[in-house]
Amino acid sequence: MTYGEPVSGRPDPVIPAYGGACIDGIVRAVLERQFGTPAWLPGPVASARQVVLLTLDGLGWEQLSERPQLAPNLCSMVGGPVTTVAPSTTATALTSLTTGEPPARHGVVGYRVRVGGNDVLNVLRWRVPSGDARELVPPSEFQDIEPFEGTRPPVITRAEFAQTGFTGAHLAGVRLYGWRMPSTLVTWVRSLLADGEPFVYAYYDGVDKVAHEYGIGDAYEDELAAADRLVGDIISVLPPGACLVVTSDHGQVDVGDQIVALSPAVMDVTSLLSGEGRFRWLHARPGLEGRLIETARELYCAQAWVRERDEAVAEGWFGGPLSSDATTRLGDVVLAPFEPVAFLDPADVGEVKLRSRHGSLTSAEMLVPLLAAEA
Repeated sequence: MTYGEPVSGRPDPVIPAYGGACIDGIVRAVLERQFGTPAWLPGPVASARQVVLLTLDGLGWEQLSERPQLAPNLCSMVGGPVTTVAPSTTATALTSLTTGEPPARHGVVGYRVRVGGNDVLNVLRWRVPSGDARELVPPSEFQDIEPFEGTRPPVITRAEFAQTGFTGAHLAGVRLYGWRMPSTLVTWVRSLLADGEPFVYAYYDGVDKVAHEYGIGDAYEDELAAADRLVGDIISVLPPGACLVVTSDHGQVDVGDQIVALSPAVMDVTSLLSGEGRFRWLHARPGLEGRLIETARELYCAQAWVRERDEAVAEGWFGGPLSSDATTRLGDVVLAPFEPVAFLDPADVGEVKLRSRHGSLTSAEMLVPLLAAEA
């Protein structure tokens, strides 16, 4: 069999619909709606005088559609699923959402990426093993595309995120309004719309945090219901002519304790690990790239899509040819599980504690809601 032929029992990856029904096109479609709207954008957006775009971090379409009784507000909205990007992880997806560009272009190609040779940058914490990385890796240089087409809209997010490196990388130049309790998020929405703001972006991370800590069980369902109440509260403060649009950055897979330690046969030819458990990059030792991909395929093809970097690019995973920065930040071989497992990186101790995860190209992780409701 040659590489690329379908394998019985192995699902196909969900490839992001870049340039179409994908989160990288939402902001552009909303901001330029006076020139016409694509068919995948919910109808209420077209005629709205004001739009609030709310990202509910970690809310996948499949998880939502399986629990309609817990989310009456969300499930009464107009719209359906769109794809996120690859990897299906917050750092990459939120950057695509705000910049309107695919990962291949903006270069924030993962949760943990190689920088400066053999350091690994945790993008959400903006740290390398030696500590804070804001001087070593200036956020404005790491990602220099202006978000929201340079319109500098008000952005409502957690107050503690205001000074982070990741905020500097994907929200540079916006007007930040911080919240510490979800009720204040609603307060800011009401106030900004009353001031006549045409577009407001808001971010809520509760669903993702609960899923990571507790998995997709009772706590997740209680948090989904709470997030739905937040959506209802926002809808209740919309003035006439305003519209709420809800989307997400990724879905979830409940992995639990199914953590796969990489084989010594792989680690012997690997110099560095990056990415995350459900999108694990292997960086080959010099001259051993061929041996690494062969070994990885032999060991893990029953659990994961195993691709060389150029193969993943050719299949459209990242939305086109990689920029030079994106190329240097990625490894040589990626393991993207279709089974509910995660591949361990012993250097990333915090990730071991996560129950629910994301990053791969399964439909549970890749499909996210795009929903709208009018005042």
